Amino acid sequence: MSAADLARFQFAATTSVHWLFVILTMGLVPLVAIMHTRAAFTRDPASRAVRERMTRFWGQLYVINYAVGIVTGLVMEFQFGLSWSGLSAFAGNVFGAPLALETLIAFFAESTFLGMWIFGWGRLRAGVHVTLIWLVALTAYASGFWILVANGFMQHPVGYEVRDGVAYLTDFGALLTNPNALVALAHLTLAAFTTGGVFVAGVSAWHLARGTTETELFRGSLRLGVWAGMLASFFVIVVGQMQVPVLDRTQPMKMAALNGEGVAGLQAQLVREHGPGDYVPPHDWLRIAMDSMTVIGNTVSTITFIAVFLLWKDWLVRWRPLAYLMTAMIPFPFVAAVGGWVFREVGRQPWIVYGRLTVEDALSHVGRTSLAVSCTVFVAVFAALAVTNWSLITRFARRGPDATRLGDTEPLADDVPDSGVDGERAVPAF
Repeated sequence: MSAADLARFQFAATTSVHWLFVILTMGLVPLVAIMHTRAAFTRDPASRAVRERMTRFWGQLYVINYAVGIVTGLVMEFQFGLSWSGLSAFAGNVFGAPLALETLIAFFAESTFLGMWIFGWGRLRAGVHVTLIWLVALTAYASGFWILVANGFMQHPVGYEVRDGVAYLTDFGALLTNPNALVALAHLTLAAFTTGGVFVAGVSAWHLARGTTETELFRGSLRLGVWAGMLASFFVIVVGQMQVPVLDRTQPMKMAALNGEGVAGLQAQLVREHGPGDYVPPHDWLRIAMDSMTVIGNTVSTITFIAVFLLWKDWLVRWRPLAYLMTAMIPFPFVAAVGGWVFREVGRQPWIVYGRLTVEDALSHVGRTSLAVSCTVFVAVFAALAVTNWSLITRFARRGPDATRLGDTEPLADDVPDSGVDGERAVPAF
């Protein structure tokens, strides 16, 4: 592999793994916020206790995913300087601000609100505590917005001018309202809701099919997950189609290569505008990515639509094959999400900033050996983090609410120190 291929593979692999964390984080947090809101404003003590346990159970899975995923996010931006110094040199003045804002929101505001929510159980008023988890959700999507603003400039550069070979921001409003970012944000939001809904429904169906004692908790979770997955998966297809006119206007070669029509004419036009080169993105990659999104999107939408009706009289749970089908569907949205990211990024090739900077020109002057080492290390670390994350999530999801430690205000029995008097244990006050 060439140096460019190694750098591209490294960034593609690490971004795809990080994206798996992000899509679940953004999908789970609004559902956890809804659960917490319902728990806080439920007057019946028994129902409130169930809904609070529900919030803590799903909140713990969310926190696990967030905590491990934040590590992958920390090293993503280092790759710009490591492998893509040409991109930073050309466009750093433009997308540096969105990336900085994303960092401030994700690693300061969002994590601060989340920390206060985690340690606020039993210590904060219900209204304040619920507000914190909604602020976590708001900042999570604000973080996604700024990332897509930066990526939107790479897809369709706007609001800038080039002086001495360097891009400078001239219109911040144009950067914020870039249609390539805004429509993608709507698509991302719905894809995240779909992922979170299918995940909650799948885990809940598994517990109910196995005869859990937490029937009320998981029945409520299943209902919320199925409805969220059904509504979001329907609209994610609609919004996905809304991106086609934007791509036809801003990246005509991507759509031409996907459909296999008009490629030769566009290739000749781009050669006249930008000089000799191959401006045709790989058709097979685009087709596989698009097909994965289309097939999975329609499958999830159809199954969740049917599942909504099967919620009546618990038919969805009583027939175990249907319940286990919901569980088996958990990976589907993740595969579709990676397919969407591949379609978005591969379809831009050979540009890293569309029409302005090619991948080859953006590559750092780093030796092939150095890139091979960094690629191996990065991919291995990210793979290990992904395995760790899903192992922990699977373990705690299988154990159920009894293994939930989020919100505990009492020490574990093994952690209570001996008092030294008659063999009794002293219980610390909280």
